[in-house]
Amino acid sequence: MLWNTAAELHAALNDLPVVLLLLALVFDILGGALKRESLRAAGFWTLVAGAGGAVLALVSGLRAEDSIEHGGSVHLVLERHETLAIVTTVLFGGLALWRIIRYRGMTKNERPAYWVVGALGALFLIWTSHVGGTIVYRHGGGIPTSVMEGALQERSTGHAHASGEEHEHPASSGDSTAPAGMTPDSIAPPDTAAHQHDQ
Repeated sequence: MLWNTAAELHAALNDLPVVLLLLALVFDILGGALKRESLRAAGFWTLVAGAGGAVLALVSGLRAEDSIEHGGSVHLVLERHETLAIVTTVLFGGLALWRIIRYRGMTKNERPAYWVVGALGALFLIWTSHVGGTIVYRHGGGIPTSVMEGALQERSTGHAHASGEEHEHPASSGDSTAPAGMTPDSIAPPDTAAHQHDQ
């Protein structure tokens, strides 16, 4: 199977709507500034596709949240990411609906308001993506405990590089490869006991 977990499916889906929605805003602004209908059309279709992709990313993220192993601190970040994702999806869904209804009839006074809402949506989109990234790269959320234990054990034994592939490893006391507050013997920080969601 291409994706073994809901978290992997979410990771595969969440990048495309980010690109499409940001491009949609760029196309719309350039189309308005240059008075190019082709750019406005590109903005319309990338917005519609991006909003649809955002819905898919949101649904897959909600499924992933209920299935991944995580502790208390990760749970707080997950909740923040979920809230931002919902706000962002609603914003871009509203923009897409706005464009569908007013595709041909948007007035000159209406366009700046549309761009402001789009810029606000872009800020939420970037913020949502950043918070989502910290779940994995700062807290290890979404990585099964058995996989993390194996990775930490493997890192602790070191490895060899082929000629020309050398790179520096971070130097710190104890296990230099374990995330902050984590060791091979203690995967979860002491203040973040694992918990389960009510189904």
